[in-house]
Amino acid sequence: MTDVLVGAKWVVSGIQDRHTPVVIEDGAVLARDGVIAAVGSFAELERLAPQATVKRHPNHVMLPGFVNSHHHVGLTPLQLGSPDHALELWFASRLPARRIDLYLDTLYSAFEMIASGVTTVQHIHGWMAGGFDAIHGAATKVLEAYRAIGMRASYCYAVREQNRLVYEADEEFCARLPAPWNERLAAHLKAQQVPFADYMKLFDVLTAENAGATLTRIQLAPANLHWCTDDGLVALHEKSRAAKVPMHMHLLETAYQKEYARRRTGKTAVRHLHDLGVLGPHMTLGHGVWLTEEDIDIVADTGTCICHNCSSNFRLRSGLAPLNVWEKKGITIGMGLDEAGINEDRDMLQELKLALRVHRTPGMDDEVPTAPQIVRMATEGGAKTTAFGDSIGRLEQGRLFDAVLIDWNAAVYPFQDPDIPMLDALVQRAKSQHVAAVYVGGDIVYADGRFTRINRDEVLAEVADILAKPRTPEEVARRELGLAVFPHVKQFYDGYFDAAAHTPFYRTSTRS
Repeated sequence: MTDVLVGAKWVVSGIQDRHTPVVIEDGAVLARDGVIAAVGSFAELERLAPQATVKRHPNHVMLPGFVNSHHHVGLTPLQLGSPDHALELWFASRLPARRIDLYLDTLYSAFEMIASGVTTVQHIHGWMAGGFDAIHGAATKVLEAYRAIGMRASYCYAVREQNRLVYEADEEFCARLPAPWNERLAAHLKAQQVPFADYMKLFDVLTAENAGATLTRIQLAPANLHWCTDDGLVALHEKSRAAKVPMHMHLLETAYQKEYARRRTGKTAVRHLHDLGVLGPHMTLGHGVWLTEEDIDIVADTGTCICHNCSSNFRLRSGLAPLNVWEKKGITIGMGLDEAGINEDRDMLQELKLALRVHRTPGMDDEVPTAPQIVRMATEGGAKTTAFGDSIGRLEQGRLFDAVLIDWNAAVYPFQDPDIPMLDALVQRAKSQHVAAVYVGGDIVYADGRFTRINRDEVLAEVADILAKPRTPEEVARRELGLAVFPHVKQFYDGYFDAAAHTPFYRTSTRS
């Protein structure tokens, strides 16, 4: 067995409550074969394990590794030519995106995540053409990339049975388009159709192939209510319970999705899922911006989790999620960077600052986010939304030793008054350049700006070379299709949602 003793100026082993981090000064973690054997003072653990390999970070804060609870792609939509439209238009604007090898693409965003302290990612894959073999090959490349760089990934392939471009059947929307775009779009969408049985088969095959892997796990993902049939949702729920794996489902990201649920079910999306019996601690709802007060009570009562994607909600004009209400109700909340953060990257430290500050509702009450609460979302809360569950998210005995070390001296230079609690100062002042080391399973995967397993410069150069080439004929045709279809998608949503019919309950601006 290999014992590693890692010490720091402060060890934040977890969050006791939204106001109280658990902090050990001059602390350390003793790990044995990647699993935490003990947490305590450095002096105490040094006596306990005199033969351990010692690594000291004397000017640093050690935190549990961050969990990005909602992620999709490597190169961002903006990089590949899609502006920040409202979500429903954004899908159409992404049709022209360039193709890039998925192993390289996955590494691209993994570099950014790890460099900001993320050790585990919820990778929600989708939008592939070519049927089972193509999807299986793509999933394999994604998983291989995470294993190669040394990062944990909870992987799922999003199930989409219907309504692949707008909130109605593919055939109905395509039939209203002028020629030749009607037939071209119909062919494009048909190429993405996957028999439901193949989604189930993919989960089974990937689960079998992943057996024994330490860094990757497989779970399930009904993509969203408008993308899934009720029968499909129930079948995925039953599969989830039988296999003992969680599910992650986009839900109520936008006002238009709220209206879709009303038209389809005559009730809210959450009430419908509850009536189907698919909610519970195994289910995470991604976004949840447009949950009603009753919806939030249902989520809390069933133990369902929510993933807060703060940057994405702003970028795509989806709205301000009622985070303070979720927290007050005791809901388990994770933190997701989604396609990209507010700075067009995957910087979890920046996301912590954003979520901490944007939910400061007017007034002087204390029911606004705290630094410990936000850290809990990005660690223990996020962990519970993945297939790794309670094996990560805190630095305590029996959990996997995943941690981020942040250089305190560099983050607060030239001065920080000690009246400000250490974690508050760290969350508000630390940036990704202050991340000194990242451990996954007791191994250093990133230190002093360099990745220990993969050469970042070589990967980025390869990506640059591939995308420097002209578009392929297939990419040219898809770009033409996207540009032609976009105005018809926009027209589809004209008058779809009546804002006057909805009364806000989450404090914003007032009319008078």
